[in-house]
Amino acid sequence: MLDPALLREDPARLAEAMARRGVELDVDALVELDRRRREVRREAETLRARQKELGKEIPRLEGADRDAAVAEAGELSKRYKELLDEADRLDAEFMERWVRLPNLPDPTAAEGLTEEDAVELSRWGTPPEFPFEPKDHVELGERLGIIDIERAAKISGSRFGIVKGPLAVLEFALVRWALDLLEPHGFVPALPPVLVREHALFGTGFFPGDRDQVYRVDDGELYLVGTSEVSLAAMHGDEILAAEDLPLRYAGFSTCFRREAGTYGKDTRGIFRVHQFDKLEMFSFVHPDASREEHDFLLAREEEIVQGLGIPYRVVNVAAGDLGASAAKKYDIEAWFPSQGRYREITSTSNTTDYQARRLRIRFADERGNRLVHTLNGTAIAMGRTLIAIVENFQDADGTITVPEVLVPYAGFERIG
Repeated sequence: MLDPALLREDPARLAEAMARRGVELDVDALVELDRRRREVRREAETLRARQKELGKEIPRLEGADRDAAVAEAGELSKRYKELLDEADRLDAEFMERWVRLPNLPDPTAAEGLTEEDAVELSRWGTPPEFPFEPKDHVELGERLGIIDIERAAKISGSRFGIVKGPLAVLEFALVRWALDLLEPHGFVPALPPVLVREHALFGTGFFPGDRDQVYRVDDGELYLVGTSEVSLAAMHGDEILAAEDLPLRYAGFSTCFRREAGTYGKDTRGIFRVHQFDKLEMFSFVHPDASREEHDFLLAREEEIVQGLGIPYRVVNVAAGDLGASAAKKYDIEAWFPSQGRYREITSTSNTTDYQARRLRIRFADERGNRLVHTLNGTAIAMGRTLIAIVENFQDADGTITVPEVLVPYAGFERIG
């Protein structure tokens, strides 16, 4: 959530930031609503103060003076309640509008409103050239018996898949290998809950905007997370961290769930875009002065992982209008997928500045008092898409798959098939 002080102190900056994100905002109307709600509450407080004065005066009065004071106190009580109700209504109206505003985009976030407006920053590796027609992960997976879409559909419907056999073993190898890379950098491994209360999704900025992407269970008391970012961020809600403990880093593994609303007809083949997938997520709580440096650090960890696997990729700076609500800036790593002949996103890392911390009330204490931390997240490995990239980029003419060298000691085999 944004600091409401921004609206009062620099409404022009707010208007410019929302325009960069493609958000229509009547700043003048919001300024007036904020002014009115504070004015009404001040008026109510003034009446309340007068009520208290009368409460002290009345016992000392007699006769007509006492009657007049009692009558005035009654009128003040009635008017105070009316103003308080009005102030509460205006506060609710203001917050309903305010919490829907996304984070301010970083000045260095790419310009534009769509995925196509992302700016390529770098490339690594060379897409493989096969002396044969490369197959996609579905055909390879079904032939090798390591991906089963048909039986998953029988169990759960569309946009599900079963990863099995040596490919399932490879997923666990990926997790263990990535944790070995991350732990020396201070990432604490964590297995957080995947069922969370509403405040965790609101606190991380997924509610109210992305409510249609989230599965609700238990009559709305609990929700299934689309990323362990939600649980990792909320676990320090309402806490004051010690400045010397920052940065505080976690590597959270969880199964993730997304409705994929609005993607009808998009990426329907295979396990690229599914309702359930596993992910190892990096999450950092940092000093505000260090968040840009931490963002580059998380990107470096992602690149280290993808380079270690030998998968060709490119890094893009995501356009301001394509950012998630909480992100001020985001980098995507897009891996090369031979079957599609293009780069597709397999990891992302976002700097959410103090947007999540303000909602979740996560602060740190130093000589300046208690201040909001900055939070950042980054995908270490999105298992499904990374497995697809391995299967497709390291396929051989006989339909077998070469396992990346770094994973062989963890998987116990060099080839699938």
